[in-house]
Amino acid sequence: MVSAQLSGRDRPTKARYRGSTVATGLISLLATLVGSLLLDATVRPRRRRLWHWHGLLVQMLVSIALFGLFLAGAGSFPVAAVLSLAMMALFTITSNAKHKMLGESLIFSDLALIAALFRHPRFYFTAISTGQRRMLAIGGPVLLLALALLFVPRPAPHLVGLALLVAGAGGLVFLLAAGVFAGMAPVPDVDGDLARHGLIATLLLYWLRWRATSDPAICPPIDAPPPTDGALPELIVIVQCESFADPVELTGDLRQSLPGLSRARAGAWRWGELAVSGFGAYTMRTEYGVLFGRSEASLGFRRYDPFLTAHGETSYALSARLRGGGYHNVFVHPHDMRFYGRDRLMPAIGFDRLIGDGDFAPIPAGGGRYIDDRTLGASIGELIDKAREPTLIYAVTMENHGPWIKDRLTGSPGGFDAYLRHVRSSDAMLGDLIDRLAKSGRSGLLVFFGDHRPSIPGVTEPGGDRHTPYVMLRFSAEGETLPSLDARADLTPDELHHAILRCVQLPHLSNTVSQEGQSLNVSE
Repeated sequence: MVSAQLSGRDRPTKARYRGSTVATGLISLLATLVGSLLLDATVRPRRRRLWHWHGLLVQMLVSIALFGLFLAGAGSFPVAAVLSLAMMALFTITSNAKHKMLGESLIFSDLALIAALFRHPRFYFTAISTGQRRMLAIGGPVLLLALALLFVPRPAPHLVGLALLVAGAGGLVFLLAAGVFAGMAPVPDVDGDLARHGLIATLLLYWLRWRATSDPAICPPIDAPPPTDGALPELIVIVQCESFADPVELTGDLRQSLPGLSRARAGAWRWGELAVSGFGAYTMRTEYGVLFGRSEASLGFRRYDPFLTAHGETSYALSARLRGGGYHNVFVHPHDMRFYGRDRLMPAIGFDRLIGDGDFAPIPAGGGRYIDDRTLGASIGELIDKAREPTLIYAVTMENHGPWIKDRLTGSPGGFDAYLRHVRSSDAMLGDLIDRLAKSGRSGLLVFFGDHRPSIPGVTEPGGDRHTPYVMLRFSAEGETLPSLDARADLTPDELHHAILRCVQLPHLSNTVSQEGQSLNVSE
């Protein structure tokens, strides 16, 4: 009798507990949905109108799935809400920080760099302050301890979380398969799509469009014997200079002019502005354009990180085509070749030899973060002297890589002061290479360009001009430069690729037409 009475008293308690749990769950889920929308509304560039209902639906389903994932793991509704909103906040803060620094919001292809973060932590973590690194070191263990203490062992909330995960993710997959979102984001327009659909929906949709992009048709190979008559360059040296920009363009101060760049322009066969798409980063976009010659319009959603799909486009590579024309190809980069997968990509596109950071002497104490450009230029000079066959040398520099923080160099008062000192080293390398090719006794072509402008707070910031300088110098076997009557020509990176092919003048290339159907009119 007593047991029955106690059991009867427990029923209201259990009912109240269940009711309280349901209320807590609903409030936590509602807070997650509302909070995710409020966070997304702060993404830069700021939204000027309400979400399109398609984007709103994607945002809700992703939020439900994320809430369910954390609930299935932790078993606590408030913890699931906090973690879900923390994840949304992480995306929002990261996107806004990137937009402030580089003028571009978070893109789906940026997530591919997460693996590089763990593979090369020193390269990334040295870019943040000591205080921020300490916060990460302390905050990580504290967060794990808190999650362990808040873990709920009862199975019911974990099962609810699993059901919400399946409902959110399953609903999203079903709607995608049904073609409900087929008309969303048909062409790349990041700022417009952010305003229409929000950050989370744009990330997802751009990833799906990227996955649906097929490889282009194979580019016809060059099948020609090695050049022997001296009518075309035996030596082709292409230098992709990290963050190289004309200080006069950056400051408007003529006293900052670079003597090597001025000399190169005076004797150039072609020179002008290179219309790069990135600012402060995204080396691989410019590198891909020059190496592969495919425009951003033809790349579509692959434009954001074309190295991710470059293995399906190897026949377009300059190195692959010149190899068919009898050239020996060397790729030089004084850094870890695993960045952007260059260690696998470069051999696949026809480079016979790779020279990486392990082939250079260690950087002496106080010598900076990276191998300096004059040392790299000396290495290129040795390759020029040793070449006994038609040779392409493609070099990617590192000296001017950021971050441009105070005390980047010993005694440096600020980032821009350090940048000027580094960029003058790049300019001296340019002058050294001009002299080396002029004395080589062989016909040659030197191409030198900046991959993007540096991002230096207070000096060079996104929103303005992005172009960098480029020069192309042709040398006769007697060491004379061969200028053009119409030397000034502003180009895009893919157009520079085709201009290089025009200089080579190999069979099948005398009237080169880019694969996009746009002929490049370059006078000989």
